[in-house]
Amino acid sequence: MSNPTHPAKSNGHADYERKDIGAGGVVGFLIGLAAMLLIAFFLVKGFYSVLEKHFEAEQAPVSPLVNNAPKDTRRIPPQYGDNYQEYLKEGFPAPQLETDERTELNDIRLREENVLSTYDYVDKNAGTVRIPIDRAMDLLAQRGLPVRSTGSSGASSAEQATAQPPQNKGKK
Repeated sequence: MSNPTHPAKSNGHADYERKDIGAGGVVGFLIGLAAMLLIAFFLVKGFYSVLEKHFEAEQAPVSPLVNNAPKDTRRIPPQYGDNYQEYLKEGFPAPQLETDERTELNDIRLREENVLSTYDYVDKNAGTVRIPIDRAMDLLAQRGLPVRSTGSSGASSAEQATAQPPQNKGKK
């Protein structure tokens, strides 16, 4: 097969097209594209409105325990604004699904920190109190741990009697 090369065109023109496309063709294409987009928009909007009406007609009630169930539970009613947590507490019966695990875990940790770092009564009638961990550690450092004496260190009998439990338990 022979493919002869032609270094120059015989008519004298270069290797690009000399004729531009017409402006009327571009404008016609853009108008057609805009018309198709509008038609597609209205078709999809109509399709979704039909589906919305069908869903509202077929939607099961939220729960028989809820007295004032909202018509559409997918949207927050305007009286709640953006407070989704309040809407869930007032609009749905317990138990509810977790809606924000991180915030709930933070609330649990804050309650635990509050218990560990504040004074409070455990049993007011018995006089049992709870003290913060830091204060308990300070008291332990000041007073020391209770130690049982060995008896051969020369301690007095009164100290041994208070340090060791009586040995006569279990005897008849």
